[in-house]
Amino acid sequence: MTTNRRLVRMSSPVGVVPAQGYSQVVTGPGRLVVASGQPAIDEHGEPVGPRDPDTQARQVFANLGRCLAAAGATFDDVVKLTHFTTDIGYLASIGAAWDEFVDPRHEPASVAIQVRALSRPEFLLEVEAMALVAP
Repeated sequence: MTTNRRLVRMSSPVGVVPAQGYSQVVTGPGRLVVASGQPAIDEHGEPVGPRDPDTQARQVFANLGRCLAAAGATFDDVVKLTHFTTDIGYLASIGAAWDEFVDPRHEPASVAIQVRALSRPEFLLEVEAMALVAP
């Protein structure tokens, strides 16, 4: 179990296999912030990094960071990430981009879902976030 400010992260509750790179449970007090899934699109609505999961992942987290900031949150407040990807092999790109934006020891609860397609054919991945902001 680790804590970051007021959040408590549990990677291995009793009877649950220990998590690698994410937390099984995250809890804490605060105001809930939910950021919709962000694809690799710039502020002008143009796709970023077609067919490049590394570039797309960095753009996705840049977008998420802007969404969180608009609600008064930061990546340190994130308690849950949902990754949607057209190829589960892109998780390495998503993880590397996450590590560029956040201390790698910050491990929110997480799920990865491989999907047939996203909202536009050039999108390879999309990530949504839930955060708890201190009361």
